Amino acid sequence: MPRAGLDSATVVAAGADLADEIGFTALTMSQLAERLGVRTPALYKHVSSQDDLNRRIAALAVGEATDAIGAAIQGRAGRDALRAAARALRDFVLAHPGRYAATLGFNLTGPDDLLAAAAVRSMEPFTAVLRGYDLAPADTTHALRALRSIFHGFATIEAGGGFQWGTDTDESFDWLVDLVDLGLRAKPSQ
Repeated sequence: MPRAGLDSATVVAAGADLADEIGFTALTMSQLAERLGVRTPALYKHVSSQDDLNRRIAALAVGEATDAIGAAIQGRAGRDALRAAARALRDFVLAHPGRYAATLGFNLTGPDDLLAAAAVRSMEPFTAVLRGYDLAPADTTHALRALRSIFHGFATIEAGGGFQWGTDTDESFDWLVDLVDLGLRAKPSQ
């Protein structure tokens, strides 16, 4: 019989919180069970395996990040939308390093994969941002890949303590957003 008050959503949310605290790669079912005050086998009533837990945390994180970015760009366009989206992603990565780390490195298993739907939805806010630029439709995928690479890279390096120079990281981030904005505006539509 499942423990009262414990369900899949609760288990996944607790796993995501724990991953933020100790790091995603350190997360184990036994640590999560201890956090929830249950024995490890009790978790298997709610998630089928460590991999299932990890995939659900990844889907949760992608959804949360997508929602944060979508909310940040509301009513904005062009450079303002780009800046808001980039900051929202950066803020999410810095606030939730464990659950964000869960989003990396998974292969999609098919159209019914939780991550497949989350991944498709995750592109919507940045696609909306790109509508503020005069890009050829054929360039949208390239631009999305560039934005993800640039802002993901900066945020994960920062979250890992990789920027040790004296220059303020906020200034560097603003400089990066300006650079991306200039590049997007300079790319001719075809």
